[in-house]
Amino acid sequence: MARPLGWAPVRGVIFDFHCTLGHGGDPADWLDGAWVAVERPGSPRGAFTETRYAALLDFLDRIWEHAAKVDPRSERDLDPARHREVFDATVGPRADLGLDAELGDALYRTMLDRWAAYPDAVPTLRELRAHGIRTAILSNMGLDLHPVLAREGLAEHLDGVVLSWECGVVKPAPGAFAAALAVLDLPAEAVLMVGDNAIDDAGAAAVGIRTVLLPRSVGGAERGLGIVSRMV
Repeated sequence: MARPLGWAPVRGVIFDFHCTLGHGGDPADWLDGAWVAVERPGSPRGAFTETRYAALLDFLDRIWEHAAKVDPRSERDLDPARHREVFDATVGPRADLGLDAELGDALYRTMLDRWAAYPDAVPTLRELRAHGIRTAILSNMGLDLHPVLAREGLAEHLDGVVLSWECGVVKPAPGAFAAALAVLDLPAEAVLMVGDNAIDDAGAAAVGIRTVLLPRSVGGAERGLGIVSRMV
């Protein structure tokens, strides 16, 4: 792919995590795990009507989109305690879907167990490193993501991880991208941002970072991350 005149070579890539390098897993598996954790008989599929079960899975699949309505200033991404409060405030009113306090607590406790990397995440990071490209994750995240990155084999291929609750600022604020650039030890013009959110991740463009947005992914199939290797 030809590079436009005046563009500096890409020497580093910043990745968002959720819906870019990794995903929250199958909501049905998440619900099943929480159901077992509270030792309820049978299964959620058998306990709810088909319509309610489908609506519950759709709600869980988009849980953080719903949470944004409760917490439009993304305070949940700056403090783990606030993260839990926002989750409870999002789930609590949905008794119509069969979500009670006990099941909601189990869902929260088992949430990170279901998070996984896309199949092409590690190969992409490995290829970038082989070509001397530095990589980092920049995520609006109010939880400790490091155990997930280690479990999924991502951590060993990264040069840094910047989480909003650790650095004290959330995307799209310029300070979030400045923190990631500092980790990479690279100027903005030498870095590519890869994400999926047209507001949060696109904030990179405002500070001079070339930006690629991927469409929202459904399920755990390959994310199409090979395009990043081809671009750089």
